[in-house]
Amino acid sequence: MAGTIVADQLEAASTSTLVLKNGVANTPPTIQDSAGTEIGTFCRAWLALNGTGAIAIRASFNVNTVTDQGNGKYRVNFITAMPDANFSIVTNAGDGAGGTCLPGASYNEAPTTGYGQIITANSVFTPTDRAYVYAAFFR
Repeated sequence: MAGTIVADQLEAASTSTLVLKNGVANTPPTIQDSAGTEIGTFCRAWLALNGTGAIAIRASFNVNTVTDQGNGKYRVNFITAMPDANFSIVTNAGDGAGGTCLPGASYNEAPTTGYGQIITANSVFTPTDRAYVYAAFFR
């Protein structure tokens, strides 16, 4: 059943959780202006990664696999592609031991709808593997 609810506020009962559902798996609900034009969306993909040794996904949403591309370089492959290649990546990383890390999101190739690339670096900007790598992808 399709329909529209118009409200100034949505709130869950004090003993329950407010749930927004979308009919398409691995795609977030969208935010629209009063004319129905999409003006934003919730996070389309996110990742918590062990980026050292045999890399491993700790937790994720809409992430199929992560490819190790060498020291500090990771390709995050999406389950559901982005609508276009104009997405934003927010990253953070560290080694869990108080060391300095300057994470970044970068491309060595042209952006694509199917994946995003993360590059983590040390204090002199040399790509370096990190034990804790986090990324969120927005479009």
